[in-house]
Amino acid sequence: MRLTQKLGSRITGRLSAHRRSRLAGPVVVLLALILTGGVFAFLSPASAEQKTADEDLVAKGRALFLVGCSSCHGKNGEGVPTEQGNQYGPSLVGVGAASVDFQVGTGRMPMAQPGTQALRKPPVYSEEETEALAAYVATLGPGPSVPSEAETSTEDVDEEGVVEGGEFFRTNCTACHNFAGAGGALPRGRFAPSLDGVSNKHIYEAMLTGPQQMPVFSDEVLTPEDKRHIIAYLNEREEAPKYGGFQLGSLGPVTEGLVAWLVGMGVLVGFAVWIAAHSTRSTKKKGGTA
Repeated sequence: MRLTQKLGSRITGRLSAHRRSRLAGPVVVLLALILTGGVFAFLSPASAEQKTADEDLVAKGRALFLVGCSSCHGKNGEGVPTEQGNQYGPSLVGVGAASVDFQVGTGRMPMAQPGTQALRKPPVYSEEETEALAAYVATLGPGPSVPSEAETSTEDVDEEGVVEGGEFFRTNCTACHNFAGAGGALPRGRFAPSLDGVSNKHIYEAMLTGPQQMPVFSDEVLTPEDKRHIIAYLNEREEAPKYGGFQLGSLGPVTEGLVAWLVGMGVLVGFAVWIAAHSTRSTKKKGGTA
């Protein structure tokens, strides 16, 4: 018992001596900070991984951006306003790499001249240059990243998924893109483009970013699996054989009604003229009766 008391007294005496040291306070504060940081790191939720692009790729993208894009979008992607309050090009802060990959990869950007709607055309930049531009714009602010090949692949989508994709398409997309994905007219001189021949990646990116007048279908609205099902449905519809005679662009009652009036009524009028021209005519005989 006495031995224990003596040992406790010695330990207490040493601690008291260290407390009076000038280094005691900073050491205690340092230990408290380390302990607090460790507990916070252990209990805090895992943060999302942020993919950092290669610095050389970003530098290359910035050089391309300054030459081909800054005249409309500004040197830092902030947009260039006009005197009327409009913009030559919108701000690119926060649009993400997916938006750049879609717009540049489909040839819609850069535009030859400002217009109501950017048209799809052969791309001006190569795939490597497009990747560099997307990497640079991604550094301007957080936004959707370019989907991977695995995210846009439809090889593992079964028939049930294709049927579900068709339901999603008819519910969310046919109002603008037509029941067959052939596109359609929109107000103010705009139109929804045809979806024929569009790659899986670009369809996915369009749903993810909402280019021009298209709404954004985020992952909270349509999950990545839902997007893949829609793409699988579009692929199957495009590959399916076309039955029923003339498709007339698959634009529905507009072209069908136009053909019905022009062709149908034209044929009826032609027949009426032909019948009138070849009907029996009465002739007046020369001379009178005796």
